[in-house]
Amino acid sequence: MVLEPGAAVVISVLMHVTWNLIARYQPSNAFPLWWVLLAHLIIFAPWGWWSLITQVNWNLSFALLLLISTAANVVYFMGLRQAYCHAPVPLVYPLVRSSPLLIALWSVLLLGEELGSWAWLGIIVNVIGLLILASSSGSATDKRALPWAMVAMLGTSAYSLSDKAAVANLDSFGAIVGFISVGYCCTWLAMTLTLYRQTGGWRPAQCISPLALLLGGLCIGLAYALVVFAMKQMPSAVVVAYSNGGIIIASLVSIIFFREYVAWRQRILAAFIILIGIVMIYQG
Repeated sequence: MVLEPGAAVVISVLMHVTWNLIARYQPSNAFPLWWVLLAHLIIFAPWGWWSLITQVNWNLSFALLLLISTAANVVYFMGLRQAYCHAPVPLVYPLVRSSPLLIALWSVLLLGEELGSWAWLGIIVNVIGLLILASSSGSATDKRALPWAMVAMLGTSAYSLSDKAAVANLDSFGAIVGFISVGYCCTWLAMTLTLYRQTGGWRPAQCISPLALLLGGLCIGLAYALVVFAMKQMPSAVVVAYSNGGIIIASLVSIIFFREYVAWRQRILAAFIILIGIVMIYQG
């Protein structure tokens, strides 16, 4: 049975929410992202790289797209990490996920994608909801985080566009996993070097829980591979906007099950606006 792109996005959202909810409750000095990227590389990278080498018709343009995607991944993750040094996840992450509007502009100009008026309006509404969600954090250190969040957002838009352009050459899911694993490997190496410069050690001082390590390793790479898979048949900005549905789920779960009541009315309003944007994109 062939997986439909819509189903791929839904599965991706569920995997992404699972990983992020678990990561939020790991020790702060454990550097969870370092561990789960390592777990992904151990579990999936060998299969993915073999598929990438043997199943792809390599040419100069494809190699250039891989280089752009890899560099943009490093920029995204390092910018995200620096932003988290100055502001909490509820502020930074929605700002970074506001990239669909930028992706839409670039994809129309550079890739010739076409979006209907409802899709454009839905993307704008989606971004407005994300900005409202970000403002609910009430952080006093927002200003120092903003430049790094913008860097991470630019990284997101760059690798989304390069992955959309490259996916035409990636005929198997294994090749898609291999493609993104190259970027994840370089990101993990950059994080390791940064960790060594800051602490003098080659690994975080503390490990995350075995469950978080396993689920993170299973989810973080496959979730985005499913997004890239969906880009085969859907515009890149639409896929990324749909994937923001995970923020709605995460917000509701944190309020209902984890009793995080800070600015809960504003967060529910933001989630509702994001949902309206997604429905509008679907109608477009």
